[in-house]
Amino acid sequence: MRHSVIFMLVVIALIGSGCSKIEPWVKPYERDRLADPIMSFSRDPVSSSYLHHVYQAREAARGAEGGQGGGCGCN
Repeated sequence: MRHSVIFMLVVIALIGSGCSKIEPWVKPYERDRLADPIMSFSRDPVSSSYLHHVYQAREAARGAEGGQGGGCGCN
């Protein structure tokens, strides 16, 4: 009985420590290195953007293929 109580207290302490303040791994001044064009999925981002625009106009749908950014989803 006593071992199970100690075990539960340890588990609760570990779960509580997971809710502590999390510092970002990537500093804001380091993010420009991660935004390198070589890390893009497409070889030519300009033509890829144009083709996505054409696809959205043709299909009469917007945002169906995923996208960047975040927030409320407004345009």
